Amino acid sequence: MGEAPSRVTPGRGALPALLLALAVLASGCVGPVHDLYPPRAGEPVTSVWVVSHGWHTGIVVRRQDVPGGLWPQLRDFAGSELIEVGWGERDFYMAPAGTSGMALKAALWPGSSVLHVAGFSGPAERYFAASEIVEITLSRRGVEKLAAFIQEAYATDEAGGAIRLGPGQYPRSRFYLARETYHALKTCNTWTAKALRSAGCPITPVYALTAGNVIHQARVFCGARSAGR
Repeated sequence: MGEAPSRVTPGRGALPALLLALAVLASGCVGPVHDLYPPRAGEPVTSVWVVSHGWHTGIVVRRQDVPGGLWPQLRDFAGSELIEVGWGERDFYMAPAGTSGMALKAALWPGSSVLHVAGFSGPAERYFAASEIVEITLSRRGVEKLAAFIQEAYATDEAGGAIRLGPGQYPRSRFYLARETYHALKTCNTWTAKALRSAGCPITPVYALTAGNVIHQARVFCGARSAGR
């Protein structure tokens, strides 16, 4: 291990900067991303959906809305109208039935992560009838940023292709190896919030540790409307 950094006494400008950072964090919302959200007047828009499965959240997009080349793994779901993607801790997410011990391990020890991708057709609220769903309207530029964020989450092999790990939790779904490390402050829900933030939505990912908070922020700050129960 290297030497510990020496203690630094804040200068005159450090305290105001620190207070400003804390004020932004405490505000509950860091504001929309400039020139991405909300969509400009008259600009073409499209909908995406945030799905709460109780403890976990996912994002649903129309397959046809993803620009060509930004998410090549969609070839695995040819014929599906809608795609749901979620991110989470590998062992817990891929287990047939997660246990409290696995959940504790995922929370306390950093581990590898996976993407769960599912294809389906018909309204999201019908496919996920038992889930809470909110609909968010994004600009085309926002959808492109969202697709790029998701694509960047995939781990890749030497040829640059996605690494398939096995069948997913639904009839047409797969698990793929993801790049980032899962830990207590980087959960499936903070990942969902970051994905929405990449599209311009004024969401604060640091607060989004639970599915309920993701849904709350989406509804309050992103002009979302309920689409589920």
